[in-house]
Amino acid sequence: MAPMTRDDLREHLVRTRIAGDVATSRENNLDHYRSLANRDPYHMFGLTPEGRWAYRDVLELMAKSAGVVADPGHRQGQDTIDPDRTIDAIEAMGDTVAAVLSGGAPRILLATGHPTGLLTIHMALARLLRERGATLMDTAEGWSYWNQGFGRRRKIRYMDDVAMLDDRGAFVHTHDATPMEAMIAEFGDERPDLVIADHGWAGAAGEAGILTVGFADSNDPALFVGEAEGKIAVTVPLDDNVLPRYYAPLTDHLVERVVRAL
Repeated sequence: MAPMTRDDLREHLVRTRIAGDVATSRENNLDHYRSLANRDPYHMFGLTPEGRWAYRDVLELMAKSAGVVADPGHRQGQDTIDPDRTIDAIEAMGDTVAAVLSGGAPRILLATGHPTGLLTIHMALARLLRERGATLMDTAEGWSYWNQGFGRRRKIRYMDDVAMLDDRGAFVHTHDATPMEAMIAEFGDERPDLVIADHGWAGAAGEAGILTVGFADSNDPALFVGEAEGKIAVTVPLDDNVLPRYYAPLTDHLVERVVRAL
């Protein structure tokens, strides 16, 4: 099946609420922007912003980068993601991936903190990267740790070359940067040429100076701040937890962009 035109893709993003009028409420977005401005570690994703990033600064950035409503007086109800910003960013991500692949047999790491949504995009990218000669890393597989919020050990586990956090056989949602920080400690001289990730997996990699591209929802401003400060190469704004099959046209567009750019 041929990839959608840009107009068709835009319509699909809005219809499935990947972009457009998204499910994340305005109240939730603004609460998270305040949390980042207050340097709440849960919302920092392993990044240490260099700028001040007050609440209004974060809101202004999110309006520019993701297309949320810019008016600070809009405090409740519906919020938005601009589908054209989503498409522009997914194309920029594709160009970055292609540039790395063009370097010849790169080392690439994929990871997701959203296994019920974004995993499908990561797995499609993993297939493409393997076909194009990349080495997909499995650093720190089996590494485990305790952390606040859960009373048992969780560990890094890979499925089809995508790292996730495992809790007794279940892949779990996480913002935590600690697993990626553990990977970074093990990289040594074999750092990845590229990390493709989200949440704390992406933030920690960008903070460590690794070329990183990522996905982020409108209520997750940290990666957009990282992009503004040059620590994240590309952040794609999208609802990160719609039905996995809804991401298929966006994934096809990304894969086609990579292939065309090679």
